[in-house]
Amino acid sequence: MNNAGQAIHIKKEILVRIIEAFFSDDFEEQARLIPYTMRPKGMEVPYRCCVYKERAIIKDRVIAGLGFSIEEDDETVSLSKYAKKALDREKISDKNLTVLQAACKGCKTNRIYVTDLCQGCVARPCLSSCRFGAISIENGRSVVDETKCKKCQMCVNACPYNAIVKITVPCEDACPVGAIKKDETGFASIDYDKCINCGRCIAGCPFGAVHERSQIVDILKAIKSNKKVIAMIAPSIAGQFPGNIYQLKAAIKKAGFDDVYEVAQGADITANTEAKEFLERTEGARKKASEWLNEWVNEGGYSEEKPKQEGEVHNFMTTSCCAGYNQLIKKHLPEIKPYVSDTKTPLYYTAEIVKKEFPDAITVFVSPCVAKRAESYDNEKVDFVMNFEELGALFVARKIQITECEEEQYVKESSKQARNFGFTGGVAESVKASLKDDSIVKPYVINGLNKESIRQLKKFATTGECCDGCNLVEVMCCEGGCIGGNATMNNQKTAKKLIDQLAANSEDIQKID
Repeated sequence: MNNAGQAIHIKKEILVRIIEAFFSDDFEEQARLIPYTMRPKGMEVPYRCCVYKERAIIKDRVIAGLGFSIEEDDETVSLSKYAKKALDREKISDKNLTVLQAACKGCKTNRIYVTDLCQGCVARPCLSSCRFGAISIENGRSVVDETKCKKCQMCVNACPYNAIVKITVPCEDACPVGAIKKDETGFASIDYDKCINCGRCIAGCPFGAVHERSQIVDILKAIKSNKKVIAMIAPSIAGQFPGNIYQLKAAIKKAGFDDVYEVAQGADITANTEAKEFLERTEGARKKASEWLNEWVNEGGYSEEKPKQEGEVHNFMTTSCCAGYNQLIKKHLPEIKPYVSDTKTPLYYTAEIVKKEFPDAITVFVSPCVAKRAESYDNEKVDFVMNFEELGALFVARKIQITECEEEQYVKESSKQARNFGFTGGVAESVKASLKDDSIVKPYVINGLNKESIRQLKKFATTGECCDGCNLVEVMCCEGGCIGGNATMNNQKTAKKLIDQLAANSEDIQKID
């Protein structure tokens, strides 16, 4: 879930105003006026030093909301011209994020810092705990030498007064792959060669300085065209909005879409296909293990030799549904690729179904995270991605109350397990439930990508084995799963409860032969 607090409300208000401007008689002029209508002359400034600073930051947020990069902004270009460029745009950029330098605090670098709470105690536990000689005593107080400090935090843990703290840069600290750092100007900058589009920096920055480049104008243009526009909603959406998913379908159609498909429909295909692949990949390993066990039991001998991995024989397989994880493999962890399922994502199969039924339709995936934007660029069947925040803004701008809408059924009902894809453990359980003999599946769940879990995956790839004898590794980029994505709006406990209620009234997944 995005934790940037009040910044989320500002971003949503801007999205609402962009949508309202689009449906007005003069989009370009109404877009230009957004900073002035939000911060009129004489208004008490809530966040920054003056109304002009506030307007400048709002302008940058509008530019990102129109789908453009702040890094490439010419400040002399007015918002009306950006609005026109958005209307004329035929191709969206594959760079999903932008940093609003006007909003960026330019935080000091990560460091260990001794606060005024230091008592200059006789025991000097901080001094004795440091293995690198980074702490000295000056005028009876501890001092950290940043040139020697390794940020191991041993001194932080040793101080009985909690006087030593680690000061972090939230966006940098949140990124699991070191893709966001300060540039020569001292402000945050994204290295797109490293970025896995996990959205952690968006959720982590308390100033809301990291922003998605929205495709909302492109989607609204498609809705206004004569083409059929189909929304494909992620399973995790069931925990985000009031009402149920059948009312949500009616609300989305009322907002201008021609039809709505559950991506859980594709999740059923993913689960069944991954189950078949799991059997094929691990059959050799299970056979080798069985032979080893028979030798041990029947002959009383003990062999240290592990089952050999030959050809397609694998001791474990990882799931392939999470777009952030797939970006990690592509850019940082190619060694684990042989163990990753070749099965496509639920979005892939759903888009395939929609395009088969409506070849000329515009497809829009409604997503909990920014990572799915990256996946869509590699899939010609997915035209645009709208996140949950943007859908919520569309409802507000069009004055649509979901709970007042009549329920509409979906073309195909999804299974209980497919609708559980949105939270941690759901994918592995779906694969397990797809098998008649589910006892052979021993899941291991990685609940969120961070430096430690990435090291763990590297170890699995190096040894060829998962820990604790597990053989199916589910990897979720976000803690909690998709209900923890950067564009989600509900807390995870509430979201999971709502999804559980929906799943409880759904049929079990069909088992494979």
